[in-house]
Amino acid sequence: MNRRFDMVRAAPWLFTLAFLAIWEGSVHILKIPPFFLPPPTLVAKTFVEFWRPIYTNSLFTLSTTMVGFALAVGFGLLLGLVIGWSRTIYAGTYPLMIGFNAIPKVAIVPILVLWFGIGFIPAALTAFLISFFPIVVNVATGLATIEPELEDVLKALGASKLDIMRKIGIPRTLPYFFGSLKIAITLAFVGSVISESIASNHGIGNLMLQAQAQFQVPLVFAGLVALAIEGIVMYWLMAVLERRMTGWAQRSGFAQT
Repeated sequence: MNRRFDMVRAAPWLFTLAFLAIWEGSVHILKIPPFFLPPPTLVAKTFVEFWRPIYTNSLFTLSTTMVGFALAVGFGLLLGLVIGWSRTIYAGTYPLMIGFNAIPKVAIVPILVLWFGIGFIPAALTAFLISFFPIVVNVATGLATIEPELEDVLKALGASKLDIMRKIGIPRTLPYFFGSLKIAITLAFVGSVISESIASNHGIGNLMLQAQAQFQVPLVFAGLVALAIEGIVMYWLMAVLERRMTGWAQRSGFAQT
């Protein structure tokens, strides 16, 4: 068991190193020019060389992402509870939710710029708009999947609709909710970068756009690495929160390791 646990702990590092080694070797063997695909060593060198602008722009992206994510959590949780409260509301609003989610958020950014100007607010709102849908769907699904037989038994025992939702529905929804946070946080980064690349003078998205215009491809990849690091850290934090809050619902071998 300890050996298996150690292998699981080491697997992400081993796979990452193998991926970087294959990438580095392929670039040199195939003689791919750096302006097309820079090797990891050149990306790392660029990351160190431009660490200050990468750091400051990463903080801006992280702040817009977290503000948008916080709005998505609050609004998504509330809307999910409302939609999941009634099957009629669930059936009526679901097509609207799907239609809104199908709209490319990049098409909404110009509208946000028209309303709020360029900068922090459009980026945070884009992060919110692109990340709240998984939270709403998972919370509503958790509430809507309560067995009708269980509801009938509880009602026969004198439980009200509020009692059923509070004592059965909400606890049942927690695994869905905390699981959706891992999806939402990664989508929030996507929303922030989309807006920053279109309507901002700050952020990793803007930094990558400027680097692309100057054909600094290694800097573009360094920005991608910065985004990947932020996304991995935030995903890990959401996973830890999920295990702490809903460990009772995780029974598989993946949850135990």
